[in-house]
Amino acid sequence: MQLEQLVLERGLVAPETFARARLVQEETGERLDAVLTRLGLVAEQTLANTIAEATGLPIAAAADFPQEPVASELLSPRFLRDVKAVPLAATEQELRVALVNPLDPYPIEALGFATDRKITPLVGRTGDVEAALERLYGAERQADEDASAADEADVERLKDLASDAPVVRLVNSLISRASEARASDIHIEPTDDGVKVRFRVDGALKEVETLPAHLKSALISRIKVMSGLDIAERRLPQDGRLRIAVRGHEIDLRVATSPTIHGETVVLRILDRSKLSLDFEVLGFDPLVLKPYLQAIRQPHGIVLVTGPTGSGKTTTLYASLATLNSPDRKILTIEDPIEYRLAGINQTQVKPQIGLTFAAALRSFLRQDPDVMMVGEIRDLETAETAVQSALTGHTILSTLHTNDATSTVTRLLDMGIEPFLITSTLNAVLAQRLVRRLCPHCREEYVPSEAALRAWSADLMARSLDRLYRPKGCDACDDTGFHGRLAITELLVMNDDIARLVLARAEAREIQRVAVANSMRTMFADGLAKAQAGLTTIEEVLRATREV
Repeated sequence: MQLEQLVLERGLVAPETFARARLVQEETGERLDAVLTRLGLVAEQTLANTIAEATGLPIAAAADFPQEPVASELLSPRFLRDVKAVPLAATEQELRVALVNPLDPYPIEALGFATDRKITPLVGRTGDVEAALERLYGAERQADEDASAADEADVERLKDLASDAPVVRLVNSLISRASEARASDIHIEPTDDGVKVRFRVDGALKEVETLPAHLKSALISRIKVMSGLDIAERRLPQDGRLRIAVRGHEIDLRVATSPTIHGETVVLRILDRSKLSLDFEVLGFDPLVLKPYLQAIRQPHGIVLVTGPTGSGKTTTLYASLATLNSPDRKILTIEDPIEYRLAGINQTQVKPQIGLTFAAALRSFLRQDPDVMMVGEIRDLETAETAVQSALTGHTILSTLHTNDATSTVTRLLDMGIEPFLITSTLNAVLAQRLVRRLCPHCREEYVPSEAALRAWSADLMARSLDRLYRPKGCDACDDTGFHGRLAITELLVMNDDIARLVLARAEAREIQRVAVANSMRTMFADGLAKAQAGLTTIEEVLRATREV
């Protein structure tokens, strides 16, 4: 017997009234028992008594409902809410379950299949069952709702929030302020009671404001809409890109979202082409390094590597190198992940591993394009390294990056990857290692004479050097009272020569290669940084921070 038949036979509602209830059910998709009780057509107790009388099943009392979920490892809270069922008690052979509508055979069969037990049904009052579901599984429901993709109504709500004029102005204002502050990144981080906004300026994070918590969804949704991301997906990280006009010129922003316990955090990397300097001297390259480096990249074939950790300016150096080489008589191709800046006259390609377009695959395909110079975003594996070596052997110039601490350890890294020593000596022209340090504000920097105690505290190596003059930050309007304005590179350049080649062929350690390279006039990053600290370009603390692990 079905619930509809029982209700009509027992005269609980008139046929015309039941027809209206059926219409409401079809429009809302609710269960029939929920519609009858929600509309007040049948009292919960009357419905339970009628079902119990018709089936001979007992009615579950309030004391029958458990304090903790029963068989929770086997049953989904969502399924239990859908069928209005609460497991009451379980043994190895039996599961007692309260159901609002035990006349429906589907929930009982599904419960038996899921638990591999005999199901003993009881009649549950609608209010009792719903209260128990909320008490026992409310936390799971909330977590499930937070983790699941938003439904259409929620998506529409988020779209409405994202298009609201105040939110549009807020996002545009944040980007404009960050650009004016020379920030490289905007960090938007939800907290318990607000949304924290921080700018990264000259490599240092600075908190600029905390927005009210109610703006969180609207703010993040607006950024997602602008960057073409899925506003309904809040469980997985997403990456996108957007372009916006600020003060009359367009800037690109790379957007990355990530889920956290307080909501999604967003980082916007500002790629302002108007503020990108591709001048090596502005970037901080000393003539002692720049001249041999330019000679290396202008060789008709071979590999030049730029190394350093993430955020050390490797990509900017490579772009400056490409800008130097870019001329009508050279064909230049790049494969990057991601493409940070678009360079006129250069063919740039974005890797897409999901379709097989990896660094190695793109590099092999480039050889059929008759290029002169190829830039590979990063050598991550043996396949890419071998392809780069083969490309260099066939008369091409390869520029790329590698994650190593210094120039000499790059050689041992290539050996560890599986590249034969004779191939390294035949193809590697030079390795440039670099770090970024904050540049002292030229308007307010202070000159001082360091004490012996300060030198001893900084580094024992400094005690042996004649440091009669250093500079420190003070702060003024020009640098926003930070004492710093911009960043510059400190570098070391290892050029392949006969002495280094012999050590590579002998598989010498990085320390031995560095000793010989220094004897052959290679200036280490620490020495380069120290010279720039003495020249008033940066502080000794910045140099030590950047080079202490080298």
